[in-house]
Amino acid sequence: MAISAGPKSIFSAFLVINFNFLYNSSVDKEKPNGASNAVKQAGIFTLQSLNHLFWPAICINCRISISETDNKLCRNCWDRLLNCTGADYCRRCGRDAGKFALLAGKCPDCQGKEVRFDSIARAGIYEHTLRKMILSFKNGRTELDKVLGFLANSALQGSEFMDDVEIFVPVPLHWTRRLIRGYNQSHVLVKKLKHSTANISKDLIRIRRTKSQPAMASPAAREKNVAGAFAVRYRHKLNGRKICLVDDIKTTGATLNECAKTLKRAGASKVFALVLAVAGQKNIR
Repeated sequence: MAISAGPKSIFSAFLVINFNFLYNSSVDKEKPNGASNAVKQAGIFTLQSLNHLFWPAICINCRISISETDNKLCRNCWDRLLNCTGADYCRRCGRDAGKFALLAGKCPDCQGKEVRFDSIARAGIYEHTLRKMILSFKNGRTELDKVLGFLANSALQGSEFMDDVEIFVPVPLHWTRRLIRGYNQSHVLVKKLKHSTANISKDLIRIRRTKSQPAMASPAAREKNVAGAFAVRYRHKLNGRKICLVDDIKTTGATLNECAKTLKRAGASKVFALVLAVAGQKNIR
């Protein structure tokens, strides 16, 4: 795979190469190691200072200046992001629910509803900073994959099915949307997941272009919109496997349900779901 280098990385490499040349040319090889190391460390510090001067670190969400140690986001964005994560939720449907609100593993919201996937893990709720970051991620800001990937990995580590997963399957886009957008955000996200044994499969495909789910007026309309929209490739290797679907958002669950149904019909023994955020919270406690 070709690796592209931006102006910053090219210029930084240029500075490093030239520093090493000047250092090796000018430092007397007979000098004590302590003096040589001091000169080299001073040079490295100078290069880092120039790098920060010309390309200061900025928050990848709100674009304000940050310290190199702030890990991609400013403190305000980290605080707001953490406010969207960490709450108790129903492991069947993903909505907010305290542990005392569950009955037989189901929250009041999903009692009596058909849920075709076996369990769900989420990073947070679809509000505020997390919502803004997900929308930006879907619309060209793929550099957000590092922070969103961290959140997805945290959700996976805290799930009930982490050790059971054998295959990760990103929820697919129709090829026309993939062509227009240039990438499938769910596939970008799944490549950031860390698992010692599970592989990634793209054997689940979208065979019919559907209308945008947020444009649907009701849960029933969403179900109808995606009905029969997915299929698995010929000669797939999903039979008998435990699969984790990966997507950015769950709202009513119609898309995840249809994907899970398709995978189970193809022979999958279990289908779990991992999402960045769940929308439509009711704060059931």
